[in-house]
Amino acid sequence: MNAITEIKLAPVDQLGLLLAQIADLEAQAEIIKNQIKNEGEGSVEGSLYKGTVSLSQRTTVDNKAVFAAADVPAELIAKYSKTTAVITLKVTSR
Repeated sequence: MNAITEIKLAPVDQLGLLLAQIADLEAQAEIIKNQIKNEGEGSVEGSLYKGTVSLSQRTTVDNKAVFAAADVPAELIAKYSKTTAVITLKVTSR
């Protein structure tokens, strides 16, 4: 067991605490990633891990703009669109 589950918090409180810790860790990781990226392209060596910084270009297609430019009818877009059920849980502090 860990400290969060030993105190008998409600599951949503446990989740909220974990998400807060994850957010803090992700913010710290982002700062370090940016420091490494700012050193430029190439290999980065540490005592325990090795990293590689590489530059590339990614191209994406703006489907909405293409459909609008091609005057694609909404009915045709709907015919080839897929809808899936999504369950969302949002946790906020009190």
